[in-house]
Amino acid sequence: MKKNEVIDMTTLQNIVDEIDLQDEHAVAVAAAADHAVMEAISLALDQNLASFHLYDDEATLKQLIAADFPHLKGHPKLALHHVNGPQQAAKEAVRAVFMNDASVLMKGHIPTATLMKAALNADYGLRTGSVLSHVAAFEVEGYDRLIFVADAGMNLEPSLQEKAQIIRNAVQVARATGVELPVVAALAAVEVVNPAMQATLDAAALTAMNKRGQITDCVVDGPLALDNAISVEAAKHKRIEGDTAGHADILLVPNIEAGNILYKSLVYFSKAKVGGIIAGAKAPIVLTSRADSSESKLFSLALALRSATL
Repeated sequence: MKKNEVIDMTTLQNIVDEIDLQDEHAVAVAAAADHAVMEAISLALDQNLASFHLYDDEATLKQLIAADFPHLKGHPKLALHHVNGPQQAAKEAVRAVFMNDASVLMKGHIPTATLMKAALNADYGLRTGSVLSHVAAFEVEGYDRLIFVADAGMNLEPSLQEKAQIIRNAVQVARATGVELPVVAALAAVEVVNPAMQATLDAAALTAMNKRGQITDCVVDGPLALDNAISVEAAKHKRIEGDTAGHADILLVPNIEAGNILYKSLVYFSKAKVGGIIAGAKAPIVLTSRADSSESKLFSLALALRSATL
């Protein structure tokens, strides 16, 4: 597969399968001495997706590998780097990406705040001037496409301009997975503009910005309630017309509470598969939860690798 080739990927496993093995991918992992993290790395190495720089206490890493992952001992695509504590692990992993020794930053067993503090460092961090935002890709049973949710993990109460950048970040990730012209639904509780509901005002403004070329490479529609964003039948029932109603690829949530609830509802009620990254930085950041499965970590890593090459 050629870089920048637009392909159709409708499952998270497709993203894993379509990683271009000809590219020399490298991932810097901060505080890698964690079983679930190492299991995801093992899965990635089994499929030859990338090489890994692991930052942690070297003795602890070697002990973990010897006990639980003996097949990784001496692996040619695994480099162990000794550091003293999580702060130094974060600093050195971020610096590796800053120096282009790695194209993806991955969180290990480390507080998110510690990693992000290093990632936003003025001297060696990964700032680009853009808003950083979380983009999650869900594989939901019964849907013929991946559903992207933004932003469920970074921005608390994003402003209109921040929402515009969150859309741009999500569009970039969606396009990296083969969605050539993503449909973005700006979610609210209702489908009409209500001056008492800021989410509806922002949604209408974002729709206008898209029509006037301020937000490109996608189609933005809103305000839309969740049902009308993802269900053609629901949209028809409420007489919402247009080619985009019910066909959303990206769900823009109004704030982090809505995003967090939607994210966890999909995972725990729908048993959806998920991968998520932080976009908007110099390189994608795999920022998974300690509760995420190794499979979810692998999907997140694949999403980051795909995004890093396009």
